[in-house]
Amino acid sequence: MMPTLMRCILLLGALLVSACAQKPMLFVEPAQRPVPINQAPWPKNQVLALTYHDIADSDPDQAVVGVRTERLIQQLAWLRENNYRPVSVDQILAARKGGPELPPKAVLLTFDDGYSSFYTRVMPVLRSYQWPAVLAPVGVWIDTPADKPVDFAGQLRPRSEFLTWAQIKEVAASGLVEIAAHTNAGHHGMVANPQGSLQPAATTRGYDMATGRYESEADFRNRLQEDVTAISTKIRAATGYSPRVWIWPYGAADGTALSVIADQGYTMALTLEDGLVRPDQLMNSPRFLVAADPDGASFASNIVAVQTVTPLRVMHIDLDDVYDPDPARQEINLGKMIQRVVDMGANSVFLQAFADPEGDGLARSLYFPNRHLPVRADLFDRAAWQLRTRAHVKVFAWMPVLAFALDEKLPRVTRWDPASGQTSIDPKQYKRLSPFDPNVRRIIGEIYEDVARLSSVDGILYHDDALLSDFEDAGPQALRTYAANGLPGSMSALRADPATLQRWSRFKSRYLVDFTDELTAKVRAIRGPQIQTARNLFAEPVIDPQSEAWFAQNLDDFLASYDWTATMAMPLMEGQSEKHSGDWLEALVGKVKQRPGALDRTVFELQARDWRHKPATDLDGEQLAEWMGQLKRQGATSFGYYPDNFLDGRPAVDVVRPALSNYWNP
Repeated sequence: MMPTLMRCILLLGALLVSACAQKPMLFVEPAQRPVPINQAPWPKNQVLALTYHDIADSDPDQAVVGVRTERLIQQLAWLRENNYRPVSVDQILAARKGGPELPPKAVLLTFDDGYSSFYTRVMPVLRSYQWPAVLAPVGVWIDTPADKPVDFAGQLRPRSEFLTWAQIKEVAASGLVEIAAHTNAGHHGMVANPQGSLQPAATTRGYDMATGRYESEADFRNRLQEDVTAISTKIRAATGYSPRVWIWPYGAADGTALSVIADQGYTMALTLEDGLVRPDQLMNSPRFLVAADPDGASFASNIVAVQTVTPLRVMHIDLDDVYDPDPARQEINLGKMIQRVVDMGANSVFLQAFADPEGDGLARSLYFPNRHLPVRADLFDRAAWQLRTRAHVKVFAWMPVLAFALDEKLPRVTRWDPASGQTSIDPKQYKRLSPFDPNVRRIIGEIYEDVARLSSVDGILYHDDALLSDFEDAGPQALRTYAANGLPGSMSALRADPATLQRWSRFKSRYLVDFTDELTAKVRAIRGPQIQTARNLFAEPVIDPQSEAWFAQNLDDFLASYDWTATMAMPLMEGQSEKHSGDWLEALVGKVKQRPGALDRTVFELQARDWRHKPATDLDGEQLAEWMGQLKRQGATSFGYYPDNFLDGRPAVDVVRPALSNYWNP
């Protein structure tokens, strides 16, 4: 057999000239290279991070996301020919501090897990190109004795597939390779919920099937601290320096773990999210995963499109329809829901995290363990994880903002009656807790902490219960808050003239936004900075800005505060007929696109049910598909519908999928 290194050198010779040559003949001058027409200008100081795993000469193992040596060389050649420039961690950190600017189309190469192929196959390539890279080994895998197999996340693999600490020391001394941490013993799955879902150990509060208890936040933090200390010590012993880069196993990030690694001196953390590394967000750095041994065309297409923002195509789903007191029946329902999402081709799901079987929007129980409300079933994390791993969609936890059935002694939003001068809870509205009460804010914040701690999600959808009419909130704490912020302290004075009413409405809109910002901060502190936010916005404040007073919702405030504004594009609910519903939708989109860039951050939620009828009836798929077509013709790219009736198969997949799915009609 030809030695591995010799085979690698022969492959290099087929594509590269000697590393000592002044100018490789393979490459053309920059002025002669075509510029891809669909490539956006490269943002200043931003970096494309690429991640590889094992590199094999033939038949790369996809269980470890392998890539052939030949294709790695082809990919680096393509990058170099197309003006991509390698950068090191040192250069990135210097640019963040105001040092030399990074080149356009900067690239950071990373290699995860610590495979021996990095020493035998990758290092000759890096030396030939003189390209820097980051290598991230897993401590206990490298510690494994030479005569023992490596416990690779529950699978035994030959020890020869992994590096030794001596080899790591050698490549670190090359001046080309930065050694990063990929945990010491946290690259495996652990039980995360009563249904037995295995989730990344470095980001999961484990569930003990024997005791029925979750790992406490303190125990989770201690476990992470021990792990980070162990891998940092091992890398320091091998390299002579403390590691600065943390690479999350499976790309899953966590806010608590992030604070642990920051405390131990790490300055950069890498996920597997899409996008470019930004110097102001190095602790939430995305990477492009080079998977499935891509050919040249596939690799080039993905790299050129790296700055493309994928539109949201959303199915908004009631977990109430999955729940069943019979666990076996519940699992059947869950399977139907997941298959339905796959069949429909959506890329995002807004998933109900609270129970609302009465349909009045009041959360009397929740689908996750928490400190303040009953748990109807510990189901949300199970459903979210299954959707993310089997349907490959982003999952947003759909949560109320104010409509929680908590202690009756807590103040509720009250409406002022101008005729009687009395205040009471409006029976026609959501029964909401008053956001002006500090205790209310604390308790709701703790509920959001609980959903973050025990749920695997990509984002939060704030429900449409975060509203205040032009007669609300009339409670004493609310009135004191208005007065403290330069507004009149009585309802009659607040409504005395149009200018004051407008100031009051905008204050309430921003006050509600500020409250959701507090909730977002609590979620991100636990789940991580990658968590996205969306908030439901009624259509009326968009179409008629004067109606902001009826809702305390403002489109510009939403666009400035959330990743996605989820506008409720429901024409029949707004009193439109089927005949005129298209015109209404066009007017709605027209109002949004008056704001530059607003369509890129607005997802239009269509209605899949007609609530004018008692009982409500599901709309046919043809109507939904027609509305989706109208949205697209007006320039809207992100949209979805609520609710999906996966139990009865409505709307029809074959009718809606071509209009909804990015795979069918981008």
